[in-house]
Amino acid sequence: MFKRIDHVAFIVKDRAKSINFYEEHFGFKKYYEHDVPVPTVEKIVYLKLGDTTLELIHVSTGSTNKGFHFCLESDNFDEDYTRLINAGIPVDTEPHPVGAREAREEGWRRVVFVGPDGELIEFRG
Repeated sequence: MFKRIDHVAFIVKDRAKSINFYEEHFGFKKYYEHDVPVPTVEKIVYLKLGDTTLELIHVSTGSTNKGFHFCLESDNFDEDYTRLINAGIPVDTEPHPVGAREAREEGWRRVVFVGPDGELIEFRG
């Protein structure tokens, strides 16, 4: 039986810019990078935050991430929101209350920011 999602992957056009973005603003750390035997893909990079892994697929032309998003959990919503706003990261959806899926989520809010390649970065807390 499956036990968890191993990683989430999406396309990036500028590998260095995306690595820096996720390390600087969200606390991810690059831990692995490799070439792939596919002509359209330049490199694949893995970033880790706790038990969460992002796979950045470096494709310098073509595809987009339209409609793609992932969600992080924040332990200090207001602080994280303010920090990202002050860093000039664009907001797609302003903060608003969300229904609790389980008791620990009572009173949580969500917000959605836009990443360097159009990917949507939601966080809740």
